[in-house]
Amino acid sequence: MNSRDLVWRKSSYSGNTNGDCVEVALSTETVSVRDTKARSAGELRVPAEAWQAFVSLHD
Repeated sequence: MNSRDLVWRKSSYSGNTNGDCVEVALSTETVSVRDTKARSAGELRVPAEAWQAFVSLHD
């Protein structure tokens, strides 16, 4: 899947400033993560199960 085909959302933990912001996009099998200041640099894709485990550690 191409990153242009994904629906990106800014993390609620990023706050309202234009500083350090992270966006995520969900697909059936993966979660893509990217930096809003460097969108053209690409994204990190991880299996959805791994992302869920990561997020559950930080709730």
